[in-house]
Amino acid sequence: MNANRKLTVKALLLLTVVMIILAACSSKEQPGSSASPSPSSSPSPSVSASASASPATTYPITIKHALGETVIKSKPQRVVTIQWANHDVVLALGVVPVGFSAANYGTTDNSGLLPWTAKKLKELNVAKPNVFQDTDGLDFEAISDAKPDVILAAYSGITQKDYEILSKIAPVVAYTTSPWTTTWREQVLVNATGMGMKAEGEKLIKDTEALIKEKVSKYPALKDKKIVWVNLSAKDLSKFSVYTPADPRGAFLEELGMKYSEKVTKLITDPKAYSLKLSAENVDSLYEADLLIGYGDDSLLQALKADPLFGKVPAIQKGTVVFIPNGTPLAASGNPNPLSIAYTIDEYLKLIGAALEKK
Repeated sequence: MNANRKLTVKALLLLTVVMIILAACSSKEQPGSSASPSPSSSPSPSVSASASASPATTYPITIKHALGETVIKSKPQRVVTIQWANHDVVLALGVVPVGFSAANYGTTDNSGLLPWTAKKLKELNVAKPNVFQDTDGLDFEAISDAKPDVILAAYSGITQKDYEILSKIAPVVAYTTSPWTTTWREQVLVNATGMGMKAEGEKLIKDTEALIKEKVSKYPALKDKKIVWVNLSAKDLSKFSVYTPADPRGAFLEELGMKYSEKVTKLITDPKAYSLKLSAENVDSLYEADLLIGYGDDSLLQALKADPLFGKVPAIQKGTVVFIPNGTPLAASGNPNPLSIAYTIDEYLKLIGAALEKK
């Protein structure tokens, strides 16, 4: 999901024009918000009826994040989101972004939309969203063309250079601590704050927490089970990696009532790291796990059982493993947000519950 920068000469020229326009219009509260019409393929300005009735927010808002400090002078009317799932948070709040990045994983067609995104857009009567086909890198030109008042990137991997370029287009709200480690709660709160909808974001968090609690209550066997999200390839079992509790995938497993194996957490030297790469000699770090979760299928499980090292892992021997088919919507939902949680939690819990019954 990490994006490589792509900045064409055309984009540089465009950004220069944008800077000149911003300088000329510095006395206006929201340059480019309602003065220019939306492109015909884009949704109209992204304020919903519910947003206009939200509790009053005092401006300017100052948001500190890992890449700097962003000042938002007035309520954004045109919201753009980039990279992974930030648009889902905006949509969950009843607002339609005037542009957002295509999903680069888990999609089943060429729309760039995961099923929960498509479902919400349909609920909001949006037939032709403005989707940036930027899976090979940020499309700065398309972002600028959307004329945003704010660019949301709370869950992303943008670099300092990306941030500086984007900031010439509109105020940018980046991740709080480090790339790709924003939890779903932080993603909601940071993005909602950037929209001037902090109170609505807090309510969305509470509603999602209530949904999770209600669903998990049906699976008491999950409580306190030791888990590890592990990434393996049958083509090369000389190494493996795990997502740490700092990664949203690992954090969400803990939220479902399970605990990360201490044999893994004691190997983590950087608390901000979202993954940990290990050699097969460290396979004993998986021994105490009651459950392993990762991307794969039954052929991977069979290869692991036949391997002289991984075949000794108790969870692999017992089959208490959940391998999610790679590239599917369920695999993509491992990086959770309110929309994906509501859409996939029943399927996810059913798989986990069935695996633990083998214990």
